[in-house]
Formats: sequence, C-alpha cells, structure tokens
Amino acid sequence: MSATDQAQAAIPFYAEQADECRVFEHAFRQRLPVLLKGPTGCGKTRFVEHMAARLGRPLITVSCHDDLTAADLVGRFLIGDGNTVWSDGPLARAVRQGALCYLDEVVEARKDTTVVLHPLTDDRRILPIERTGELLQAPPGFMLVVSYNPGYQNLLKNLKPSTRQRFVALGFDYPVADVEQRIIEKEAHASPELATRLVRLATALRRLTDQDLEETVSTRLLVVAGRLIVAGLDERTACRAAIVDALTDDHDTAAALDEVVQAVWAPQD
Repeated sequence: MSATDQAQAAIPFYAEQADECRVFEHAFRQRLPVLLKGPTGCGKTRFVEHMAARLGRPLITVSCHDDLTAADLVGRFLIGDGNTVWSDGPLARAVRQGALCYLDEVVEARKDTTVVLHPLTDDRRILPIERTGELLQAPPGFMLVVSYNPGYQNLLKNLKPSTRQRFVALGFDYPVADVEQRIIEKEAHASPELATRLVRLATALRRLTDQDLEETVSTRLLVVAGRLIVAGLDERTACRAAIVDALTDDHDTAAALDEVVQAVWAPQD
C-alpha cells in the first residue's frame, strides 16, 4: 500500500451531504472558526474527525457540560511534590499545538466559560492566560470548532447572537435516504437489504408527531442496530435495545415505537 493509500485509509469515513467539506476547508484556510448545528447523532462529530484527518491536523475534543469552567478549558496551577506547576487545559494545548479544538455541545457550558473563546474567534486569534501572564498567539494550523443541537432540549440554551456571529455556520440534519443507507452499509457492514429496512424504519419513526420524544432516531442509532443485527441478534430485539429503549423511558411511548418496528420487520409478501 502506498503512502497516499495509507493516508486515505486513516481518514474516518464520512458521507458528504452537501458542500460542508469544501466550506470547512475554506474556513480553515482563512483561519475562521466554525459552528456546527444539528440534531444529536446526525454526524457532526464524525465530520470533525474526518476533516481533522483530511487536513492533517491533530484533534482535541471537549464534551461540554454545565460544570465546565474557564479553568477547565484554559488550565490551572496544580500542586505536587511540594511544587506548584501550571497545567494547560485542552484549549491551551490546542493553541500551542496548532490543533483543531472541538467543543461538542458548547451551549451546555456556562456562559462565563464561553467568553474565553472570544479572542480566538476574531482577527486577534489569541488566548490570554491571566494566571500565567501569557498571551498565546494561535498558529495557522489552529482552528476552533463548536457544535450544538438547536432542538427541543436547547430552547432555553442557545448561543448569544453576538457569539454565534463570530463563526462560519454549517447546518446539519439526518442524511437523505440513499446517503443514510450507504452510511449504515459502511459503518455496520450491513447488507443493502438490511440498510434499506433500517432507513425505512427511521423514516417511519421520524414521521411520528404524536409521541413526546425529545429526540427522534439518529443515524448513529441505526448504525448501532445494524451492528447488533450483523453480529447475530434478531432484528426486533436489536431495534428495541438500540433504538426504542434509547429514545424513551415511557412505557406507552415505547409500545407505540415497538409497533412501528414490528410493522417494518414484518414478513414481506
């Protein structure tokens, strides 16, 4: 295998849906930060992994949560063996290394935490570290990427317009049927027939409007179900475990989703 073939093989699989790869590459060349928005499990994280490998940049990922502090991102002094030593946080490490820093579900972080991103998202491209007095200048290879789900659970959690407008924005959604089928075939090693049925199931579940679901079935869940089926688990049990019980804890809602699963996997005439 040639060096080029090896490099291509190391790039995580991603099925492009529109112009997102080209837009991302242009943003990287122009040293612009990128905001990815879309529902859970639609491929945002895989897209970032794909683009980091494609651009030949290291990737540092942070899963944001409501206890995430600015110090968690930038760094802090640690005490050990009688000495006080500065330890970089993931954001500072990414700046020093010229890496892609991916903040997943950035709206989950505290508002005062996201303020530290502002100097990195304009022409300055700097990260002030107040505790050490350093002023880190981001090298050309550094890129800040953030994501969030603008759906149901984030109606009260959103980026301020003044923050959002600092980013090049890319909107994501669940792939169209033929692309989603190709993803399932590739990621779950599923047959075309199995992938087609899983896409049909997803289409039916996503049409449900009378069930109180915070999220509908994602491509990620379809891949998981496909992997279980390929491994030998029967279709209905796999779909119950990977999809139905992952979407709801409510007994009546689960029963309604189960009916859709049974209809899709019923013997075909």
